[in-house]
Amino acid sequence: MIAPQAPSPLLDLSDLPLPMRMQPGLRRCERVDLHPLQPGSALRQEKQALVAAGWQPLSVPGFDAGPVEQTVRAVAGLPADEPGPLALLIEEDLAVLDGSSGTLPWLAICTPSHWAPEDKLGLHWSAVHAPVADNTALMAAQRQLIALSTNGQCWQRSVYTLASSPRHDQHPRRAHRQPWSEQLAGLALAEQCWLRVERQGFFPVQGRPGQAVFSIRLQLERLDRSASEPARAARLHEWLATMSHAVADYKGLSPARERLLRFLAERAH
Repeated sequence: MIAPQAPSPLLDLSDLPLPMRMQPGLRRCERVDLHPLQPGSALRQEKQALVAAGWQPLSVPGFDAGPVEQTVRAVAGLPADEPGPLALLIEEDLAVLDGSSGTLPWLAICTPSHWAPEDKLGLHWSAVHAPVADNTALMAAQRQLIALSTNGQCWQRSVYTLASSPRHDQHPRRAHRQPWSEQLAGLALAEQCWLRVERQGFFPVQGRPGQAVFSIRLQLERLDRSASEPARAARLHEWLATMSHAVADYKGLSPARERLLRFLAERAH
């Protein structure tokens, strides 16, 4: 008899920004971990479909991605001759930040959150983040952020949002934003809402001083599970309640925000 599989642990909310502000939030770490892509997972299925349809990493003319791929394989603990594209070997999406130019010369992004990688290739960091709502702090710190991220050390941060779809790939030209139901509320709404967390990391490219790999591990969890404990529901309620109207609009949360807040408030008590 096969024993029932234990439920996966709840997502870590310890770095959920309270109150919610659009700030850099970089934290120094000893290393950035990369995670093997699990066979049969929803993420694997989405990535496999993209690769089968012709998806490939993007690079500016003349960029040599060899050192980047070697670095990623080493950090992930993959054999140098492990067959297959990196997109089908690890969970993380990848990019390169060049410290001298402040640009993104290489992008291997399968699961963007409502942005198109092909529109960002080769752009300066400030241009990439220009559409972000309430971005004053990000723009003011851009020089320091680029310098820190590419200084040869390892850094990490997390970005949180709520989504009306469990689809990992939210490319605007492949998956239009799913509208929130106008009828659902309470638990029924939470069962159609997913906490979407990007665990972002920066680590140096071997042999390329001033360049860093930018890794993005996307994690999804249904909101009723994320808010299954009062303390977690209270943290999520404070985060959503202190989000500015501009950020809520930018994240597409405004149509359901008040209903989600009511659900979280009920779960917090």
